[in-house]
Amino acid sequence: MLQFGIRPEEPDDWWEVEALYDLCFAPGREALSSYRLRDDVPPVSGLSLVARDGQGILAGAIRFWPVHVGTEDALLLGPVAVHPTRQGEGLGGYLIHAGLEAGRDLGWQRVMLVGDEPYYSRFGFARLRGVEMPPPTNPDRILGLDLIPEGWAKVAGFVTRWTR
Repeated sequence: MLQFGIRPEEPDDWWEVEALYDLCFAPGREALSSYRLRDDVPPVSGLSLVARDGQGILAGAIRFWPVHVGTEDALLLGPVAVHPTRQGEGLGGYLIHAGLEAGRDLGWQRVMLVGDEPYYSRFGFARLRGVEMPPPTNPDRILGLDLIPEGWAKVAGFVTRWTR
């Protein structure tokens, strides 16, 4: 993998990160149910990361959002994107690993996402049973990862917007 500078996203990065997400995802990405959980909720400080190449050009980004699952707190990973000219270099995986480690270091116990299990299982994500995202979300795409041992044990219920 080429060298990238990874750092927390700053307010000045916002528009550039949004442009990257628009480039990498379908135009209707903000209509997804996971975006209703993000509306008017800031991403978790220090966990949303950007990757820039040696010239300072944005190569990738990842964001994490706080949510509630039943009565428990969790991180919602996403979106993660790598510029099409930088895909295949391992940067997406690096951002995911760095974000998960940072979440663990900040004391979060669990993280979830909506995605393809064959892709995310290599990071340790597995299907969450008993966790319900707002519709329309395919239950087979609701995945979770323990950031501490048994982080998802006995956690179930509806995923709702952060209220603190």
